[in-house]
Amino acid sequence: MPRPKTKPELLDRSQENFKKLTDFIAQIPEKGKHQEFPPGTLNRNIRDVLAHLHHWHLLFLGWYKVGMSGQKPQMPAAGHTWKTTTILNSEIQKKYAATPLTNIEQDLHNSFLALQKIIKAHSEAELFEKKYYGWTGTTSLGAYLVSATSSHYDWGLKLIKKVTRN
Repeated sequence: MPRPKTKPELLDRSQENFKKLTDFIAQIPEKGKHQEFPPGTLNRNIRDVLAHLHHWHLLFLGWYKVGMSGQKPQMPAAGHTWKTTTILNSEIQKKYAATPLTNIEQDLHNSFLALQKIIKAHSEAELFEKKYYGWTGTTSLGAYLVSATSSHYDWGLKLIKKVTRN
């Protein structure tokens, strides 16, 4: 499915992919929701995948708050560059390792709603015109939102489907 290029596409796809992800997880028996993934994946279970999605929502929300205040946010996170996202993702996995799945599910739902609110608050131009906001660099606010929402939910669903089929 192509990346969203308009506000309605971004809203629809982010909501649709989030629903696909959460509906798929809801149909997994409780025991299966806590099953460890096979070796070779950073995220070791469903909780890890959902925590990863939630934390990247929080990263975006932080960038947005700083950027919209006229400052340049540290992206992707303090002490990291885009080249060190593997290390950042490992830190995220460790941070939430002891958090119960139900807590992560609620946190993810809440951060999802916060991103939906941002999408709805912006015009088409504000979302998809490159360089509209100085803090987004050479890209658009919408491109960051696509990555934090619809594309990321699709990644999470594919990973969970792949490992739960085995």
